Amino acid sequence: MHLKPNSPHAAEAGPTLIGFNLVNGKEVEGDLALILSKSPVDSRDLVGMFPDSGDKDVARAAKAAAEAFQTWSRTPASERGGVVLRTAGILATHRDKLAHLLTREVGMTPREALAEVKEALDACSHFCLLPPPEGRELPSGLQAHPRPVGVCGLLATGASPLAAALRKLLPALLAGNTVVWKPSDNAPAAAYLLLRAFMEAGLPPGVVNTINGRGRAGSGRHFLAGIDKGLFQGFGFVGSRVLGRTVGELCGRNLITPSLDLVGKGAMVVLPDADLDLAVADALAGAFGQAGQRPVGLGNLLLHETIAPAFRERFLDGLAALPQGNPLSHPEVAFGPLINARAAKAFSEHWEAGRSEGAALLTGGETWTEANRTDQVRGEIAYGAYPQPCVWTSVTPAMALFQNPVSGPSVNLCPFSDLEQALAWTRAASCGFAVSLYTQDRASIQQFTRELRADVATVNRPADAAEARLPFAGQGTHPGARPAADGFRRWQTHCEAAFADLPPEHPLVLGSALTTDWDCL
Repeated sequence: MHLKPNSPHAAEAGPTLIGFNLVNGKEVEGDLALILSKSPVDSRDLVGMFPDSGDKDVARAAKAAAEAFQTWSRTPASERGGVVLRTAGILATHRDKLAHLLTREVGMTPREALAEVKEALDACSHFCLLPPPEGRELPSGLQAHPRPVGVCGLLATGASPLAAALRKLLPALLAGNTVVWKPSDNAPAAAYLLLRAFMEAGLPPGVVNTINGRGRAGSGRHFLAGIDKGLFQGFGFVGSRVLGRTVGELCGRNLITPSLDLVGKGAMVVLPDADLDLAVADALAGAFGQAGQRPVGLGNLLLHETIAPAFRERFLDGLAALPQGNPLSHPEVAFGPLINARAAKAFSEHWEAGRSEGAALLTGGETWTEANRTDQVRGEIAYGAYPQPCVWTSVTPAMALFQNPVSGPSVNLCPFSDLEQALAWTRAASCGFAVSLYTQDRASIQQFTRELRADVATVNRPADAAEARLPFAGQGTHPGARPAADGFRRWQTHCEAAFADLPPEHPLVLGSALTTDWDCL
């Protein structure tokens, strides 16, 4: 691992990490120029420098993974699980340093960054504790046995650079597959340290390989082209519906079953008998946590018309009390900046789009600057995108603002007349994949769970609760559609005329000699 001094203006944040692609257990440079991972908190902070990769880099990584598959797929499940648990131990030991890096690289508050590390640790424990899959007896009397599919490609959002990636990486590895992973160009340093932790824990060379680079306009294009080239036999994706559709189409025409975990914003339904204090607190966290950029956030607040005025008043009061600003210098802030310039541009465009549809802004609609900042804003904000949180009203289900909530601190207040209408609205919008209901009425809860078509449904708790997502990795929607490992296993029907009593071949896991100097970070 190589480090260099940061800019004098950002020296206190930490050093700059010089990163590499990790292929076949070795650090290698890419074919193209470097990409710079600058902090969204303060663009003067250069968090890391990483290679931008081309199609030859992708091919080399896939070749290394294919060669490693021969041994890894025959390694005992207990050995594979041992690597994961040892990795979790390394991550736990250095959780504070990882959290600090996440704050620098993604803009999470320290509290959010620690929660991200904890969710990553929970994922390691969860997938290792799952019982091994058993064979299935077919109607013919034959047995079908689970087998790894081969080399799996992986793309995951930078908004959750550890936990989201691990929810795909772990089931693939534990099933006996090898992986080529293109980390988000918004968080290459976090991914680099995660894979180094795996290698320190004894992951054999070539089992997981990383190819860094830009998105669909750069190495992402070459990475996706690998599906058509036959480089991958499985594919895991965590990200937007737009790119998820592309991944699904590419996999479909190559007869690959993708494991899709599509992120976005959901809805909250609040009935008249709800605990308003609880609902308001959860709504504030869901709408504005991580500056509205969580993999599952809150976009539409559906409020029963009898309590809508009271909820609105409490919600706006609560928002006015939330500190915002620089999470590095002021860890107490509720949320920090947008993750990159693309997100900032899209968020500013949604102001005008919402107004043009006839929606009304109760608050927000500008970016915080030194000229308009209030006591709510903490720390240096001149070198990042710190938008004012937006609260919209007069929003109808027909509006794009309702159908496709923007990534950023924005939420729509939408009064409804009865539960049937609220459920219909969630079905009409793409935001309906994760919905929470706040009520004390048992009949309403039963109707909600019976008639809701969302993949994630929670009652009196946020729809983005980590434990609601962890056991699944969705298929075409948000996680919840099917067991996480299904996209990384194939079922093989087994029939033999005679049993040869030979000892099974159990290759041992050969660890890597790579070590990481965590104290320098």
